[in-house]
Amino acid sequence: MNKYQDKEQILEALGLSELNEGVSTGSEWFETTGNITSSFSPIDGKEIARVKNATLDDYEMVVKKAQEAFKVWRKVPAPVRGEVVRRIGLALREKKEALGALVTLEMGKIYQEGLGEVQEMIDICDFAVGQSRLINGVNLQSERVDHRLSEQYHPLGIVGIVTSYNFPVAVWAWNTALAAIAGDVVIWKPSSKTPLTALATQKIIHQVLKENNVPEGVFNLVVAKSSVMGDNFLADNRVQLLSVTGSTAVGKRVGGIVGKRLGKTILELGGNNAVIITPSADIRMAVMSTVFGTVGTAGQRCTTTRRIIIHEDVYDEVRDKFVSAYEKIVPRIGNPLNEDYLVGPLIDKWSVELFTNAVQKVQEEGGRILFGGQVLEGEGYESGNYVVPCIAEAENHYEIVQEETFAPIVYLIKYKGSVSNAIELQNAVPQGLSSACFTLNMREAEEFLSAAGSDCGIANVNLGTSGAEIGGAFGGEKDTGGGRESGSDAWKVYMRRQTNTVNFGTDLPLAQGINFDL
Repeated sequence: MNKYQDKEQILEALGLSELNEGVSTGSEWFETTGNITSSFSPIDGKEIARVKNATLDDYEMVVKKAQEAFKVWRKVPAPVRGEVVRRIGLALREKKEALGALVTLEMGKIYQEGLGEVQEMIDICDFAVGQSRLINGVNLQSERVDHRLSEQYHPLGIVGIVTSYNFPVAVWAWNTALAAIAGDVVIWKPSSKTPLTALATQKIIHQVLKENNVPEGVFNLVVAKSSVMGDNFLADNRVQLLSVTGSTAVGKRVGGIVGKRLGKTILELGGNNAVIITPSADIRMAVMSTVFGTVGTAGQRCTTTRRIIIHEDVYDEVRDKFVSAYEKIVPRIGNPLNEDYLVGPLIDKWSVELFTNAVQKVQEEGGRILFGGQVLEGEGYESGNYVVPCIAEAENHYEIVQEETFAPIVYLIKYKGSVSNAIELQNAVPQGLSSACFTLNMREAEEFLSAAGSDCGIANVNLGTSGAEIGGAFGGEKDTGGGRESGSDAWKVYMRRQTNTVNFGTDLPLAQGINFDL
């Protein structure tokens, strides 16, 4: 049971006050003179707390601190850096419930999902600790006698992290845990919609940094408006890598600015994720899994299921089961701090407008609303951010279906013939993040996972599009940006790759057999 039910309790548990400083270089906090902004809860629309934003001078100070810290941090042995990350994971464990509650209060996802987000932070810390002893290169075979050819990885430098409101702290952890063990330093710019979760995270880790003598400037946090920390951050040559989570439009702007200076990026952008349900699917499993994929986090996950592509032979059955499941959800839409509810609010009124516009647009294009689409009013819904998740019948080519609507609206699309026809529909959108196919037919499953199958960065069989584990690399293709974070070998992007050749002989042979005698 959630023991954190009101904002005062949550703020006190995490060391936050009514007015908070927005700049930290690790264990030190700085008094800033920037504008004061408020964070409002989507649950009830009320102010949670306020934050002092950074100025340009604060930004310059942080970058310079980061530069100096990198000179020290890169020389610390990777397993020692891993030990710091291990202790950060322990500190997060101690504050899991409180931080999970703040995620819920400030972002609006249900408490179980808030806890799950903090668990992701803990999990990636555990992963990074092991990886800190496995930052390995490779020995290669040289064509020259008495020569050794090898590759190794070195720390990269300053990593800028720009996070979105929907996963306000987990994405920071995905990047920071790996960057830290790689020997990098980080500058975190959190979403302006969820600054308090970032401040709380920094307060949780600050004692670990102090006790382990981590230099100021390794773990930096800057809460700032885009006029202070926007295009200038992207264009800053001192920042070697920018990891940005946001919309495709934002990503294209980021890619353009960073690309001009030939900087490195990790772009985690829009998704238009589809689930394919074939005639051989376990329908019960498909419906149960996909319902969470469509309404979890009120449809505000990058991996939220946006389209369900259903074979005509099972279409009516699947459609009716989805409508039935949604009918059970409606009474359980409400305050996400109360664990009786399964769906919380959208982040703000702008998101609600996107939702209602999509509901209207799909009908204008010829689609049919099967369920939901209303904005909830009355007691408990005073913030105006609560909506009834929507199911619509549509065609894949509709303009609104080709877009990502960051809200709980899902489109049912019918297909005929073989699974290849469903895969063609799935791939026929600009985005390529997550995908899934429900089938008990081995040939269908393997075709879906083959080179001619899903074109997404994530492809699942018999489970939904959302809820990725940290052990695999997370990211997608096409308009999703091509970036990879979290597990597998994603650590390599936070490092610079170097090829080495050592001549331990007495002759000087040239490669490719070239003769150059003096």
